[in-house]
Amino acid sequence: MCVTMEGMPTNASKATAKSGELHEQDKDAQGEKFLTGRLQEIPLKPQDEFKRTTLAAGAVLWRGNLREPETVEVACIHRPHYDDWSLAKGKVDPDESLVQTAVREIKEETGYDVRLGKHLGKTVYPVKKTTKVVYYWTGEVTGGEFVPNDEVDEIRWLPIDEAIALMTYDLDREVLAKAQKRFRTPADARILYVRHARAHDRAKWSGDDNLRPLDKKGRRQSEMLVPLLSAFSPERIYSAAPERCQTTVAPLADELGIDVAVDERFGDEAWLSDMVGAQRAFTEVIEQGGTSVVCAQGDVIPGMIAWLSAQGTLPIDTEIHAKKGSVWVLSFHGGQLTGADYVPSALPVL
Repeated sequence: MCVTMEGMPTNASKATAKSGELHEQDKDAQGEKFLTGRLQEIPLKPQDEFKRTTLAAGAVLWRGNLREPETVEVACIHRPHYDDWSLAKGKVDPDESLVQTAVREIKEETGYDVRLGKHLGKTVYPVKKTTKVVYYWTGEVTGGEFVPNDEVDEIRWLPIDEAIALMTYDLDREVLAKAQKRFRTPADARILYVRHARAHDRAKWSGDDNLRPLDKKGRRQSEMLVPLLSAFSPERIYSAAPERCQTTVAPLADELGIDVAVDERFGDEAWLSDMVGAQRAFTEVIEQGGTSVVCAQGDVIPGMIAWLSAQGTLPIDTEIHAKKGSVWVLSFHGGQLTGADYVPSALPVL
């Protein structure tokens, strides 16, 4: 059963459809939430985490200035088909990642362009004979215009406490409450920490290892990283020196019209030979603020994140993964690590 927020009305009375099957509007009946923690990791194969999974993604849309909480409003979505108040979300289409789904569905439902931020977690509930799993991010509205449509006929922008009260479902209230908590420590810097895409086998490469190129899968990973990383609106792109790192972010640089700044201090060799220098290079990126991409290698990424964790307010006591083509979305406040979200692959989840 969904655990409701203290003092909030329950929707359990809606639980059972006449057919004996649960529907979208019954999601509080047997819904679960996985919204705990500032460290969030998406499974490599999210469709296999539950039986007969229907994957979806969305966001808590917000506008205003997080440093002036009284200015912040969030979007409440009215769906005429269900006559309910909910959050913007939708089902995954073939050939897209969860991040792509969130951005696309928000655009289709609301007309808004968004910059994704913190991954909040997921809600899980049965719908008919499937298990619906919805991943949520925070999403700052950066443009676009709402036009009423068949899916959404009204949007109300409200202070978050009022939005929580308006929501039809307890699960959505929980998601909003989690977003509210994250808003209290807004990120003033965010780094998209990318491990380079898959390269040709080192054992079969006779040349300079720094020149070892991406293989076919690696080239596809680099292309799929474009919409994933673009969803966070990066302003700068950095890369370690190896060719496979630079090539991984080259399609993104072309798409955004941003030059790649190459710095050997972001690579494995620097991490092993001059750790202090490598840490300083990363700190310099944090100090610039805004959102940056840093493409690096498999030894330095776990080590750097562990160091950032030890220096900040986010303890990480589990293994720090860094698959080829993966992304860590790292959030910072006042120079300290406050959030870490792991996306193991940019490839489609279906």
